[in-house]
Amino acid sequence: MSIRSALWKVGVQPQQLSESVLPSERLLEDMIIAAPGLLSDEWMLIGRQEGTGFNGRIDLLAIAPDGALILIEIKRDRTSREVVAQALDYASWVQSLKAPEIAAMYGRFATGRDLAHDFRARFDHDLDEDRLNENHQIVIVASELDPSTERIINYLSEREIAINVLFFQVFTIGGEQLISRSWLQDPLQAQAIAASARTGPAESWNNEYYHSYGAGESRSWEDAQQYGFISGGGGAWYSRTLKQLSPGDRVWVNVPGCGYVGVGRVTGLAQAALDFRVVTPEGPKCIYDASNRASYHSEYIDDPEHCEYFVPIEWLQTVPLDKAAQELGLFGNQNTVCRPTTTKWRTTVERLKVFFPQFDN
Repeated sequence: MSIRSALWKVGVQPQQLSESVLPSERLLEDMIIAAPGLLSDEWMLIGRQEGTGFNGRIDLLAIAPDGALILIEIKRDRTSREVVAQALDYASWVQSLKAPEIAAMYGRFATGRDLAHDFRARFDHDLDEDRLNENHQIVIVASELDPSTERIINYLSEREIAINVLFFQVFTIGGEQLISRSWLQDPLQAQAIAASARTGPAESWNNEYYHSYGAGESRSWEDAQQYGFISGGGGAWYSRTLKQLSPGDRVWVNVPGCGYVGVGRVTGLAQAALDFRVVTPEGPKCIYDASNRASYHSEYIDDPEHCEYFVPIEWLQTVPLDKAAQELGLFGNQNTVCRPTTTKWRTTVERLKVFFPQFDN
């Protein structure tokens, strides 16, 4: 069933706001361009009204921190299943885009701007052209879905097609309009599917998780080794994939720019920084009290969307950063956690078991 909201004006006698419609899809598109957070504050818009070459034109295109592309199709009114077919058709075009084509598209969208430069400024790490557009998502923006369309989208998602719907509703209060939004599915689901990075030959997942640990000012690998955890934060895109992990899962840890530094077993679920405790000689402590090696996004400590999240780990084997395992061809991904289904991931794990012989202690 399509997600619907209702709003009331607060007062002794609450007043329900009447629902209305936007005058055009173009207005909603313009609003997203002016305030991308209306869609998501985790992505960077890079294209608008681009022709597909087969009598189609996409509404918007965005890029995620890992270089995945997000195709956005906007419909002002109730959405029929033909829109899903159209989005899938456009996605086949998005999948074929190469780095020079994507850079040229951004140049048309943001005249005079450079994609690599602006990506670095937006996400605080370099754009890896080799991994650009390794995977993609489809987002349909609509006021509501008909039942058959919703069934189709759920069917595709269950079969690991990264597709989601962002519902919006417009309400009138006085002479003004308000807009609300809600997702059909948890965005983690589409992000996790896309993060499986199934480029090239795909195979069954080998039950080994990948973790990207961004060591630096925000977090310390020495702390992670000493206190037994992995973490991510600074935005929901970076922290929510930690929720995929459950006690007993085995995780291989990669520090971007350094290499693989450890393997461990998960011993608990993801916890926000304020709730997470590490073991010290003086007893359990918050990480901010136990160490001053990194910030762990302390500026967001009271913000559940942006704060650091931690997963407790029992380390099987770790090495310091200067001893990291780094070889040409090893799997890498900017997602904090993913469960890849590529041949490269299987061969990477095989190599890592040589580097870390205590992987199953």
